[in-house]
Amino acid sequence: MSISLSSLIFLPIWINMAHIQQGGPSEQEQTAALKDLLSRINLDELMKKDEPPFDFPDTLEGFEYAFNEKGQLRHIKTGEPFVFNYREDLHRWNQKRYEALGEIITRYVYELLENDCNLKKISIPEGYGVIVLNPNENYIEVEKQKMHKQSSDGTDEPAGRRERRDKVSRETRKRRDFYEKYRNPQKEKEMMQLFIRENGSPEEHAVYVWDHFIAQAAAENVFFVAHSYGGLAFVELMIQREADVKSKVTAVALTDSVHNVWHQEAGKTIREWMRENCCNWVSSSEPLDTSVESMLPDCPRVSAGTDRHELTSWKSFPSIFKFFAEASEAKSSSQKPALARRSHRIKHEEL
Repeated sequence: MSISLSSLIFLPIWINMAHIQQGGPSEQEQTAALKDLLSRINLDELMKKDEPPFDFPDTLEGFEYAFNEKGQLRHIKTGEPFVFNYREDLHRWNQKRYEALGEIITRYVYELLENDCNLKKISIPEGYGVIVLNPNENYIEVEKQKMHKQSSDGTDEPAGRRERRDKVSRETRKRRDFYEKYRNPQKEKEMMQLFIRENGSPEEHAVYVWDHFIAQAAAENVFFVAHSYGGLAFVELMIQREADVKSKVTAVALTDSVHNVWHQEAGKTIREWMRENCCNWVSSSEPLDTSVESMLPDCPRVSAGTDRHELTSWKSFPSIFKFFAEASEAKSSSQKPALARRSHRIKHEEL
């Protein structure tokens, strides 16, 4: 007897439906069957399907971008700003393209700092009035066969501090591994991340720089400008070095910080100190320094004068330095500035 193709396709469906109508498997059995089905699907292979290789230029010219006289990144042919969604429906490819261009821009910025600003990049930046932290550089990628196993038991580190550092490192690496697998599933070479000792995360880096440089500096007034995730790293620094930070830091300017005193379990004394000594300039369409309501009881929030996250530091610099000057004067006269009641405005002429 011959059976048509349509019978072969629909017969199993009819049987399954009849099975369900007659009682069918239990919810637990259905869940187990679904998990078994999903376990057989190679998500990496599905995500790689029809995706172009991650081969990108290693120069700005190769990307057809350049910085104009105003320092703005623009496309050489169209004059348009950077476009993230260069290819529709290929988010991970667009993300890798964005990161590849970001690496080139990072080198370009370093060149500007060294050549135009006469700064010198060295491993131990002691004796400088300004310390620029680099919390995003926590590891290098090397091929597994080329990597030499390195270990450090940290026997000279207090047990409590080592335990907390290891916990932060594990959580940070877990998050990074997850996102890296999502962004870059088709690496041709098996790579391994070699984390920088005691600097394996932005939080670790902030603590390391504090212990080895800032805490040992002779400066009487220490100020922090922390942007975005840098605000979270500063709160973590306070949690681990509360007494030291309070004794040395005069004021902290946060710009569109993503910290959360509840999730980070910052204590009452830390929250009280932040209310008196910190101010967060957040992205907002309101004029510069306009008070912005906050749901968290940590520090005053005011408008940075822009609704663009990446411009909040630059736009709020006039207010930040005025804030630092007020804090320094108040400290010298043993008074605290009333941050929450700041009503002054930076006039357009002063900008």
